[in-house]
Amino acid sequence: MVRETDKSHRKFAELEIGAIRKDWKERIRVALVYPNRYYVGMSNLGFQTVYHLLNQIDHVLCERSFLPEKNGCATDRITTIESGRPISDFDIIAFSLSFENDYLNLLAILERAGIPLQSSRRKDTHPLIVAGGVACFLNPEPIACFIDCFLIGEAEAMLPRFFEVFLPELLKTDKKSHLKDLAGNVPGVYVPCFYKTTYNMNGTICSFEPTCDVPDKIKRIFIEDISHIPTCSAILTPHTTFQRTFLIEVSRGCPHGCRFCAAGYIYRPPRFRSLYLLKKCLEHGASLTDRIGLVGAAVSDHPGIVDLCRPVKQTNIRISFSSLRADALTPELISALRQSKVKTATIAPDAGSERMRRVINKNITEEDILEAAETLVLNGIPNLKLYFMIGLPTETEDDVEEIIKLCVKIKQRFLKSSRIKKHIGQITVSLNPFVPKPFTPFQWVAMDDERTLKKKIKRVRDGLKKIANIRVHAYIPRHAYIQALFSRGDRKAAKILSLAHYNHGNWAKTLKSTDLNPDFYALRERSLNELLPWDFIDHGIRKTYLKREYKRALQGKTSEPCNVESCTICGVCKKK
Repeated sequence: MVRETDKSHRKFAELEIGAIRKDWKERIRVALVYPNRYYVGMSNLGFQTVYHLLNQIDHVLCERSFLPEKNGCATDRITTIESGRPISDFDIIAFSLSFENDYLNLLAILERAGIPLQSSRRKDTHPLIVAGGVACFLNPEPIACFIDCFLIGEAEAMLPRFFEVFLPELLKTDKKSHLKDLAGNVPGVYVPCFYKTTYNMNGTICSFEPTCDVPDKIKRIFIEDISHIPTCSAILTPHTTFQRTFLIEVSRGCPHGCRFCAAGYIYRPPRFRSLYLLKKCLEHGASLTDRIGLVGAAVSDHPGIVDLCRPVKQTNIRISFSSLRADALTPELISALRQSKVKTATIAPDAGSERMRRVINKNITEEDILEAAETLVLNGIPNLKLYFMIGLPTETEDDVEEIIKLCVKIKQRFLKSSRIKKHIGQITVSLNPFVPKPFTPFQWVAMDDERTLKKKIKRVRDGLKKIANIRVHAYIPRHAYIQALFSRGDRKAAKILSLAHYNHGNWAKTLKSTDLNPDFYALRERSLNELLPWDFIDHGIRKTYLKREYKRALQGKTSEPCNVESCTICGVCKKK
């Protein structure tokens, strides 16, 4: 009998271009798991990059696995795409974690693989459970008791050294001793069982310290110069958000310093790839497909982006951008979008009022936003998506009302341009609850509760419902609350996650029945002097700098973008 999971894996594998299959003999075997469906995981360039990097190491074999498809049953095995083997047969099960809301899937996958959830209950014969990815860079503590070993850093810098030290035969005989070797000899490796957290009477953290000879702090490892290191799609498949699009990472990090954006801080300093390398990547991608996606937090900031796009005019290549600032829409970028037959472009005002954009350090004006909307429609891109956040620090009812007013102004410009083109498209307003994130200036702030967020969403919906050609989509406040719970939780938050797993993902039941107070983690304002669960990770950013930015936000003051050539304010870039 062929199981449904095996059928779906075969269906995916048959349509892939670029999958790697290695001989199992005398190799370290890694099952790389994305704790969500294939469609979601294979849309993630970071996941694909790790797959490629692992298979570049000769003595390592890496195969991929995902959360089973919905038509599977609860008894289905968790198997890999490449060989169909159970992930429990591998030496290492490595989770790639981008989103806190996938933590529940992580537990489900471990259980269905027949592996004890708690690392303390596993035997030496079980695979080593490793985790990495942006969620781990931020705060690994809520899942610390489920993971044997975290990799806090960029894969290009960490993986070669990790697999120099890692020895499967030692893992099978004395796992704890070998973990200590990894923690002591591989920078960026964090083994939770070697650290102890103590608490004050009010539930806040009193101390976090090692229990043996391992580093006091875990330093985030990163590649200082990415100009000659390509990061591109390893596998092309129609079963992703991007449908056979070859993704190229143009840059890493962002210079603009929006105060809510974790990626803008933990990937400092902002780094750009050389134009020469990007052209080579584009040529390679064009040999495989006619769709190229340029990825990065600040694609339009690349100094050579115009030169990169210019030759595309003479080809049938369709090019898309993951992010474009409203104040950076050059004729060349617009031309590339038009040639690629892009039907929808995204503008991210993030806030409705000029005051709120100063608070979050979003240095674009209302006129920038209006001009961008008008220009896009005039150039044949009929549909717009507007990205806003609600519940930002210091937000008032007037600020929420300004979201409605700005959307109306955009609609007026949109309508004027659409009449010239004799085609009226659609405006989609995306409302997203603000979630405070570690290592940002807003890591201390309180978060709006679900009731308040729902009220604000309703106000925007009501204000725009009578305006033709505008749709409002809102991220579910309960999901934002869960994200906040595990973004800022400590090790005790694992009890809530375990209970949710026991309740089969019923969060309403879980949040009512837990003996912990979830609001303590999700909603509470932190003291600037409080020891935070993630403070043991060293991203190079001075806490004094984050505090300064927080205070400037409350004063409505903006700050200059990163200047890696001469700036040492935040602490990441040291004096030359």
